Amino acid sequence: MIQFLLLFSRQGKLRLQKWYASYEEKQKRKVSRELINLILQRKSKTSNILEWKDLKVIYKRYASLYFCCAVQSTDNELLTLEIIHRYVELLDKYFGSVCELDIIFNFEKAYFILDEFILAGEVQETSKKNVLKAVAAQDILQEDETPQGLLDDHGLG
Repeated sequence: MIQFLLLFSRQGKLRLQKWYASYEEKQKRKVSRELINLILQRKSKTSNILEWKDLKVIYKRYASLYFCCAVQSTDNELLTLEIIHRYVELLDKYFGSVCELDIIFNFEKAYFILDEFILAGEVQETSKKNVLKAVAAQDILQEDETPQGLLDDHGLG
């Protein structure tokens, strides 16, 4: 089970975080800071897997972003790397070659895609097509909730 997922830049700026295990707010900040510093200090040729406290931390860098997952020590590292890669593929497909700015300005979509893909720390939907279909349906719902749409529904427009 995934304990938490962090997405951060090469400069150490946290761009996205999802906690599936219970942590206090102060503890979340401490864990994030500690792991970001630890990962950024590692050389690029070192393993993307490290043991940290009682967890395994698996991370992968894509362009200027690091995707980092913490899992239980008994979980499969390669499967976790595949989960990270699948999430990046989903972001790429939705945004069309995702970049850091897409995450910054559309973080709610990045979270929505993640929530459609992973639920309670476990992969919920393996099909990219089904995840993106759910996101597209949500986009349509959001478009219908625009102020103009509300005016038309109430006969005011």
